[in-house]
Amino acid sequence: MVVAALLAAGCSTTRVSGPAPVEDRGFSRSETVAAKPGAENAGKPGYYTVKAGDTVYRIALDNGQNWRDIAAWNNLANPSSIEIGQVLRVAPPAAPAAPAAPVVAAAPVSSGGVVGRPLSETSQPAPSPAPAPAPAAAPTPAPAPAQAATPAGDELNFVWPANGPIVAQFDEATNKGVGIGGRIGDPVVAAADGRVVYAGAGLRGYGNLIILKHNNTYLTAYAHNQALLVREDQAVKQGQKIAEMGSSDADRVKLHFEVRRLGKPVDPLGHLPKR
Repeated sequence: MVVAALLAAGCSTTRVSGPAPVEDRGFSRSETVAAKPGAENAGKPGYYTVKAGDTVYRIALDNGQNWRDIAAWNNLANPSSIEIGQVLRVAPPAAPAAPAAPVVAAAPVSSGGVVGRPLSETSQPAPSPAPAPAPAAAPTPAPAPAQAATPAGDELNFVWPANGPIVAQFDEATNKGVGIGGRIGDPVVAAADGRVVYAGAGLRGYGNLIILKHNNTYLTAYAHNQALLVREDQAVKQGQKIAEMGSSDADRVKLHFEVRRLGKPVDPLGHLPKR
């Protein structure tokens, strides 16, 4: 009986511990998933959300900007460290508004020493002329729809960057420029005055590439070169030799030439002189 009682007491107090239950603390998704840098600006004009395969260099080309400017606007110490979902500023920050002109209080008008005199009994005030009716206001014409006009002075007269034949036509979906054939080492020249905003091989599919910024509207790109003869931030003149034609990252010797208007590729043949 004593043994049975002890066994019963042991069964009533001994218990095998199992896994603790998961406690639902009610965290929201925003608390458990770290927000990407700049996420508060997603979808706003002048901002871009990084996608798979993007680089700062390509984002700059597609938005008509210098990659160094984009790095500076977004405080990127290392341009290669961007991540998918990060939101980058791709347009210059707005200039601060000019201070309002101070309001000057008007000085009271002096009477100038004019003395009032009473009217005589025979004096009568002259009748005031009846006010002329106001002319009917002309109807205001409806404003014309806004168009992306080229800023004054930004249109350019380009020259051909190479002398060979056209070997690839422009296609906005598959070929964002034209291919100009030639031989290894043929000269590649600047199509217009500008400044080098990129010189290197960091954009996949372009090989050794030079990008010139001509003004706030136009960029030109020169790809697949054998040798680059200019450096970043260098000013160049129209017709100046900037590279030698090659076949880097291409299936043949050619110059791939792009014209970008406000970051969007346009057909270079519409901007080059007729041959």
